[in-house]
Amino acid sequence: MKKLTILMYSALLIFSVQNLTAQDTIAQPSDNLMNVEVFPKVGDTLPKTITITAVGDIMLGSIVPDKSYCPPNMDASHLLDEVRPYFDSSDVVFCNVEGTFTDTKLGAKNCHDPKTCFTFGMPRKFANCFKDAGFNLVSVANNHSGDFGEYGKNNAKHLLDSLEINWAGFTEKPTAEFEVNGIKYGFCAFAPNQGTVQITDHANACALVKKLKETCDIVIVSFHGGAEGANYQHITRHYESFLGQNRGNPYLFAHTVIDAGADIVLGHGPHVTRAIEVYKGKFIAYSMGNFATYSNINIKGVNGLAPIFRVKMDSKTGNFISAQIIPTYQIKPPNKGPHIDSQNRVIQVIKNLTHTDIHDNEPDITDDGFVTVK
Repeated sequence: MKKLTILMYSALLIFSVQNLTAQDTIAQPSDNLMNVEVFPKVGDTLPKTITITAVGDIMLGSIVPDKSYCPPNMDASHLLDEVRPYFDSSDVVFCNVEGTFTDTKLGAKNCHDPKTCFTFGMPRKFANCFKDAGFNLVSVANNHSGDFGEYGKNNAKHLLDSLEINWAGFTEKPTAEFEVNGIKYGFCAFAPNQGTVQITDHANACALVKKLKETCDIVIVSFHGGAEGANYQHITRHYESFLGQNRGNPYLFAHTVIDAGADIVLGHGPHVTRAIEVYKGKFIAYSMGNFATYSNINIKGVNGLAPIFRVKMDSKTGNFISAQIIPTYQIKPPNKGPHIDSQNRVIQVIKNLTHTDIHDNEPDITDDGFVTVK
């Protein structure tokens, strides 16, 4: 009987231990157990990363001078087909909307010199091309966003909002905040043109960045600045002018906003590609060139070469981890949109410019376009 009682008690004890929940405890742990190191899961040891994919100017055709400056049958839906796959698996996909959206010439600016003055108005339905390609963030701060006055600007606002594409850059909307996969982003955009947030007002730029940094995990800054054309590929580190207009000091501006808290700076405006830099752990693209510019924009030679930047960042610190440059090119006639460049020409352009123009903060760029910190 005594043996039977012991056996029953043992069985009951085993059953009870097996059915303990994670919250159940039998006794207080000893001092030795308290000092045992608890290893986190493998996934917890790696920093959570984000990918920001960015390109430069997009202008898919204009109704000015007439509709012949738009793709055949007024159909731009195919122009981004070849590059669309490179936007996949990104948290943020960014571009500059060079111009505005309109179906009429209402409010169009008067150009007296067609050699230096251009008017860019994409048909309203072309806005869908940005959404279909995967863009979820755009800048409207540039020298063509006001080409159709308040009418064109209001079209852009309403279309981008209706498509749920985040945007900023007008004086009445200098910033945007949005969330992707649990990460909160802040965005502000600058240009030297009337009606846009001024690239030359560094105090205001710093104030906007600092305010975004208070509530956002990652702060993205874009600017439309610097002189234009193949003769202006280099970063001068001085204020640049073009056609009598002060186009800002892109080098000083980029460093200033990073000092204020920006995590990545994306430049456009010169219509050519410029150098890249990693300053204080933050990525800077000084100009991303003509990415998809169907008409009325010179795409000869270096003007027709442009990168797709896929930038990987630490979501906790905003610091640069690595990047990939996907090389593209455009040709006329006919312009069928950007093509992937098997010759990697824009990669070599960026390598050479970066080596020449950037010194202490020059990143390492391989011949096939992978970018890391030296």
